[in-house]
Amino acid sequence: MNIVKHTAKKIKEGMLKDMARQTRWIYGYARRYWKSMIFYTISGLTGTAVGLAASVISKDLVDIITGHHTGELIKTFCMMIGFNLGSQAISLFTSYLSNWISIRVDNEIKADIYEKMLSTEWEAITQYHTGDLLVRWSTDASNISEGVLSFIPNLIIYLFKFIMALSIVIYHDATFAIFALIGMPVSVIMSRTLMRRMVNNNKRSAALNAEMSGFNQESFSNIQTIKAFDLIRLYCRRLRDLQQKYLTMKLEFNKMSMVTSFIMSVVGMAVSYSCYGWGIYRVWSGAISYGTMTLFLSLSGQLTSTLNALISLVPTAINLTTSAGRLMDILNMPREDYSLSDDVARLKEHAVKNGITVEIHNMSYTYANGTQVFKNASFTAKPHEIVALVGPSGEGKTTMLRILLSLLRPQSGECTVSTKYGISEMSLQLTPATRALFSYVPQGNTMFSGTIAENMRSVKPDATDDEIINALKLSCAWGFVSKLPEGIDSSIKERGGGFSEGQSQRLSIARAVLRKAPILLLDEATSALDVATERNVLKNIMRDDYPRTCILTTHRPTVLGMCSRIYSIKERQCRVLDDNDVQKLIDDF
Repeated sequence: MNIVKHTAKKIKEGMLKDMARQTRWIYGYARRYWKSMIFYTISGLTGTAVGLAASVISKDLVDIITGHHTGELIKTFCMMIGFNLGSQAISLFTSYLSNWISIRVDNEIKADIYEKMLSTEWEAITQYHTGDLLVRWSTDASNISEGVLSFIPNLIIYLFKFIMALSIVIYHDATFAIFALIGMPVSVIMSRTLMRRMVNNNKRSAALNAEMSGFNQESFSNIQTIKAFDLIRLYCRRLRDLQQKYLTMKLEFNKMSMVTSFIMSVVGMAVSYSCYGWGIYRVWSGAISYGTMTLFLSLSGQLTSTLNALISLVPTAINLTTSAGRLMDILNMPREDYSLSDDVARLKEHAVKNGITVEIHNMSYTYANGTQVFKNASFTAKPHEIVALVGPSGEGKTTMLRILLSLLRPQSGECTVSTKYGISEMSLQLTPATRALFSYVPQGNTMFSGTIAENMRSVKPDATDDEIINALKLSCAWGFVSKLPEGIDSSIKERGGGFSEGQSQRLSIARAVLRKAPILLLDEATSALDVATERNVLKNIMRDDYPRTCILTTHRPTVLGMCSRIYSIKERQCRVLDDNDVQKLIDDF
């Protein structure tokens, strides 16, 4: 009665509806690989048929030896060996084929999901911890790839094996089928109990795996901070606490699994001994031959194992739909719109001579948590200008740059990029496609592991060594890079390791300059540089003949004298400062 109530409650909560929706999503991937699935199924069916044929031939061999049947002993013996070898060969080939297809499908699905995750709107995807995203991409995607290939083929193969084995048993002695199937009701009941536990365990396990992955990722990324604050013992204790939670959860589920496995083993033994006893009786009474009894004992084990395999597909299906649901949570988020890519390419082509103007009019933006950052803000930056954004921390300077990059979408207002060519003007709304017009140097260390040249060419793959060196000179980085034994082929460790903060900043600026984008965004990008180097970098960038528009955020007033305009971002407003305001800002620093 409790089971019925529990099931009815789950159905009301939409469990079946969710599983159906997740199954349709999985089918969208499965149909891409239908040829591989058919080939895998045919191989499995062939192996099953050959194996069953070997069992029947072994029966004839026993009957020939015991004198219950006449025939060619050597020929039958050779046939049995041949079919057994054939069954093994097909099994090994199917296993190899399965691994080959599974790895290929896994790679393709992960690549597809990776691309979709990266193209999800930034504000939406950042709601998830990177550790959680990693678990969903790796573990859940692997579950999908394995299930896409194996679930339906295995269902067909197991059903075929079960039906064929049962048919052979019934053909030779129908009474034997009763003993062979006596454990079926127990198997079904136990699997239902285990299935309910597995649904909850899968969800808890996925959530805890994500928590542990996030903890490990943050720990290894912040080893310096952990050491500096002497937090090693604290973090080791936190890891052990997480491990204990994981152990407790697994042991709870394993206890149930052990009880279930023990009962299933007892039932299996009861079925085997029953079949054995009934076989002895039938041989003793002369109803069947020794070969037939051998065949029955072999097939009874296959029937039990195949039935258990069929039942095990139920939790497999649940695991699949659970993984699908976790991936769908991410992939059903809003996707970025690149429909204006062709228009952006044309605008960039026209901007080679005249550059690009960035304009924002009456823009308002509020975070998802309800915090309003801007209200009716306006802003303009033109080619050959350096425009600065100043103001207290947390008031919206970095948010403004993210809006320019279309990482965030304002709730109202106009945000455009435009260029003049001839007597005409081309203007576009800011969208993810317009990022092709920007180079960006964010706060912090953003260099990737690899060589300096590889980092530079990530934004311009066809860049020559001379172009890279020129960009390094503009950012005042060539002075220290030229002294390295391997020059631009010198290695950079993770998070810019091996270089000082100021050197890493100059390398980041060089990478942005190399991209040759008409708009350059610098978010506190010169904060680690001394005043003289900071001014030289900006002078070099703007002295370049390219009609670049430069927008920077800064807390330091030392470069404000080089700026065409300075905007103060404070109390949700963005307003131009006059000369007196700028002087006061410098005096108060």
